[in-house]
Amino acid sequence: MKSVVSQGDTQIGYYSRDRIDVSAWDQCIQNADNGLIYGYTYYLDSMADNWDALIFSDYKVVMPLPWRKKAGIYYLYPPFVTAELGAFGAGITRELVENFLKQIPRKFSYWDLPLNPANYFAIDEFPFYGRMNHTLSLNKPYEAIKTGYNDNTKRNIKKCKENNCRFTNNIDINSIIELNKSHDKNASFNDYENFKKLFWYLRDESLAKTYGVFSAAGEILSSAVFFYSHNRAYYILVGNTPAGKSLGASHALIDRFIEDHAGNDLILDFEGSDIPGLAAFYSGFGAQKEMYPAIRLNRLPWYLKWLKR
Repeated sequence: MKSVVSQGDTQIGYYSRDRIDVSAWDQCIQNADNGLIYGYTYYLDSMADNWDALIFSDYKVVMPLPWRKKAGIYYLYPPFVTAELGAFGAGITRELVENFLKQIPRKFSYWDLPLNPANYFAIDEFPFYGRMNHTLSLNKPYEAIKTGYNDNTKRNIKKCKENNCRFTNNIDINSIIELNKSHDKNASFNDYENFKKLFWYLRDESLAKTYGVFSAAGEILSSAVFFYSHNRAYYILVGNTPAGKSLGASHALIDRFIEDHAGNDLILDFEGSDIPGLAAFYSGFGAQKEMYPAIRLNRLPWYLKWLKR
């Protein structure tokens, strides 16, 4: 399905997934001023149950619309491990973002969507709320980056090393997922299966790595998956144990990743967080806040609005 709506000089088309030119779309994401890994077709095909899109000016700017249908109601939602979406492309303005939002079909009665920092404008009809990300530039030598660590981070890294913990990469993805399940109760079996397929695809393209920290006795303490695109390394999926937390293993894991990648034109994207404890963990490495917008909009019939309060 394809529909095109004109507003002045703005022409935005609504396309169902099967009508999207994959090559043109991915080229837009690759070259976008604000491109992120979440916008590629392979990422959306992997992690979204369904997705359609809005496209402006022959793929100059695109906006994915991941959706589900429940009890006859269509709604927009954020897929698993998909932190930021919204409009991607060149020359994004407040007017363009507003026009995109106005062209989201009315059949989507409820929206729960993250956007991205380049979409953060004051738009009266669509009030955003702020979400918090943390990022750390790795383009300096390791010793220079370390000067930004706070005392708590340094203590935890030292504790892990003093306990003779060992580091490895290429840890089994299934081990990380099993650990992640213990502290993410919202992800489904299908979410993890889809993530594994996405991981294998990216690993084959040399765009995914895994890291792990083990105790001296060989017990896994901390683990993580990192994805790469747009000069970013995404701290995408994490698995920790209680023992690992007490030994500072997650601090040591991030420190090792930083040491391995220091001096490169790369940003470590922590993917959050609005949770104060996680925000403190990320900022402990000298990471900077990066705010981005999100939107919730409820157009459900009055007798269903209570479902999405």
